[in-house]
Amino acid sequence: MKESLSEVSYPLFTLELARDESRFTSLEAIAGYFEGCINEHPLACLVGRFDHVSHTETLAQGWIDESIQGAISIVFCFGITLPDPKAMATRPRTIGLADLGDRWLITFLEAPMPVVNAALERWSRGVLKAPSEVAPVDGVGGLARPG
Repeated sequence: MKESLSEVSYPLFTLELARDESRFTSLEAIAGYFEGCINEHPLACLVGRFDHVSHTETLAQGWIDESIQGAISIVFCFGITLPDPKAMATRPRTIGLADLGDRWLITFLEAPMPVVNAALERWSRGVLKAPSEVAPVDGVGGLARPG
């Protein structure tokens, strides 16, 4: 038997936008939009949707921060390559969507493949009413890498 522990870190991209900056009026609609993007992409595969709030509310020891009114994870895979079996620990990928009352939060781990990041960033900016009017943060069109 061989056991190992690897410490790797991946940048987390976050897009936070006020409700009035979004072309969608519900978390359900945003989730449906991302599912549509995934289904239309020739290299992506939708795995499913996970309602984190509904799950956590059923747990006796479950706790949800009061700012979170809804939380959905869109699970999908961009399985372009499988270079190493250890890569499976980071797959499939997830887009996190949160309803924070007055704003939406969209998060995802940066992928090691630029084509995947480009699609995820483009899809995220697609939630905005007028993506071109949003000032870039860190040069990526409104997506910020937390400090």
